Amino acid sequence: MSEKNILAYFKSPEEAEGASRKLQSLRVTDISIDRFSRYGGGFTSQASPANGLISSLGTAAAGYPDAGVMAAADPSASGMSHGGSGGPTGRDILLTVVVDEGSFHQALSIIEEAGGMI
Repeated sequence: MSEKNILAYFKSPEEAEGASRKLQSLRVTDISIDRFSRYGGGFTSQASPANGLISSLGTAAAGYPDAGVMAAADPSASGMSHGGSGGPTGRDILLTVVVDEGSFHQALSIIEEAGGMI
């Protein structure tokens, strides 16, 4: 049989990991969970004024260490934004699944039940 690809977006790594565990019961060829941002450079959850790991306003406000200027200009850096679709409160966790075609619709159901957006 052939394979199908699924890209699903989640609000938290825990939601994606829950879906991933349930998907393991299907014929999954490959599965990965990644965080992405609109500015690149990754994400750090270790930045904190208390531990001194802040290199820029972008790092402090949005967690984007390599794109400080762009992240500092973002509305979420002011603390007056709800984050928007790509900010800290958006769906910035990507679950990528390669599944057997026969299990495709079941995989979609599992992802949607876990809170994923396809």
